Amino acid sequence: MKTFPAELSELLSPEGAKVLAGQHPLAGALKTSSFAAATGLLDLAMSQAAPALLGEAFGDLLVPLERRAPPAKEASQLMAGELLPKTVRVLTTPMTEDESAPVVQRARACGLAGMLESPSFKRFFERIAGFALEGPVGMQVLCYRPGDYAGPHTDHMPMTPRAKDGYLDVHLTFCTPGVERQLLVYEQDGHFTGVRDLAAVGGVTAYRLPFWHYTTPLEGQPEARRWLVLASFLSA
Repeated sequence: MKTFPAELSELLSPEGAKVLAGQHPLAGALKTSSFAAATGLLDLAMSQAAPALLGEAFGDLLVPLERRAPPAKEASQLMAGELLPKTVRVLTTPMTEDESAPVVQRARACGLAGMLESPSFKRFFERIAGFALEGPVGMQVLCYRPGDYAGPHTDHMPMTPRAKDGYLDVHLTFCTPGVERQLLVYEQDGHFTGVRDLAAVGGVTAYRLPFWHYTTPLEGQPEARRWLVLASFLSA
């Protein structure tokens, strides 16, 4: 695979095509849940080729995103009253809407931007959401190395008028050989009891935000990488 296909529909497996047609158990999943995930919806051969394509397109543009936990003695004024900001360690592409920026030019050259803007990409996640979407309004590529993680957070955006009452993040995951495990732990009924392994050659996840979740440190061989393609949608 030299470039991403022009339409997400070309990246789908027969099972993924059922989602696009509205004939899959995932249809409408986000009407009753904040999180939906599945594997086997993307073509296996193309998913195996995607990490190399993403590495070639964005490898030299990735920048470290790292936020450490505050010292334990400074995190609270009373016992069990800790305040923890989002902690994270991952490689990411700079977010920008400037079409002349290298990251945007690379995204267009490798076909990724076109695929994320394609009608079938939007329709696919509208099927999972169960309601109409507007966008995508943002795109990003991230790369998790062994030990990389994202601490507990909600992704709430109270300062953004269109997103403060809720929005969707959707992910396509492409793991290289050597990735063993990375768990998403998420809130259910007020407790962190939901668990999903994100280590997939080709995985699809969708989040109705804000809600509490975190990802555990990636486990695997030193050369292992989990590439994550992210797009955001607003409710139409």
